[in-house]
Amino acid sequence: MSTETARTTPRPATPGTGEDGESGDATAGATAAARSRIDELDGRIIALVQERRTVSAGIQRARVEAGGRRVELAREMEILDRYRGELGRPGTQLAMTLLALCRGQL
Repeated sequence: MSTETARTTPRPATPGTGEDGESGDATAGATAAARSRIDELDGRIIALVQERRTVSAGIQRARVEAGGRRVELAREMEILDRYRGELGRPGTQLAMTLLALCRGQL
């Protein structure tokens, strides 16, 4: 009988290779490209949030000038429902954050 035990945890990747045996350079290149794409997407998301803030400020200003409230809760509930429907529960948190960002100082 052997006194050695079977390895139950995966062995770390050999330096210079990916999990599937690809060279580390190829894996690193793919990762760098994917991260670059995420950075581009984040830039677009930030620009869209800034644009949304501008549009929202115009709506709020018009509502206040007409004697109404700055925030329309029924509309915010529609937005929360939409984000929850598209993204699940985390979508609600995202929508709440977005709404908070867009409630500008008039």
